[in-house]
Amino acid sequence: MKTLKLIAVGIILLASSAIHAQVSVNVNIGTPPSWGPVGYSNVDYYYLPDVEAYYDIRATQFIYFGGGRWIRSRYLPGQYRNYDLYSGYKVVLNDYHGSRPYSNFKNHKVKYYKGYHGAPQRSIGSKGNNKVYKNKGNNDKHGGNDNHGGNGNQGGGKGNQGGGHGNGKH
Repeated sequence: MKTLKLIAVGIILLASSAIHAQVSVNVNIGTPPSWGPVGYSNVDYYYLPDVEAYYDIRATQFIYFGGGRWIRSRYLPGQYRNYDLYSGYKVVLNDYHGSRPYSNFKNHKVKYYKGYHGAPQRSIGSKGNNKVYKNKGNNDKHGGNDNHGGNGNQGGGKGNQGGGHGNGKH
């Protein structure tokens, strides 16, 4: 009988530690980048009208059209390597939770044209306190872009590679 009680206690302890491990693992997934707008903690994508690209918050990747197809990359394409993500307008796509936000690109492009600015936005973090990733250039002759295929045009912008955040209040 004593052995049975010890086994039961062991199973309960093991189960509770497994549940705790799951909670701590999932806490940081999908953290908005420091250049993201304040007040939107439960969204999956931003649309960046000035560069006609999307940002996948969970995967910490930009999604843009190039070489005849949609590309996922940690960096914006080379022509936008000097684009300031902190001051550029971000359209929060709080009504889309699939894996292909670009399925609505034609509508987004018209509704949120280049230069579009809706309500004023504040970034989660400040520009001066975060890492700025240097442009990797367009020297990739092998067509790779972070193991997602590509056209060798993965130059980097001032993207937040790690998807980090500023003050942690989400």
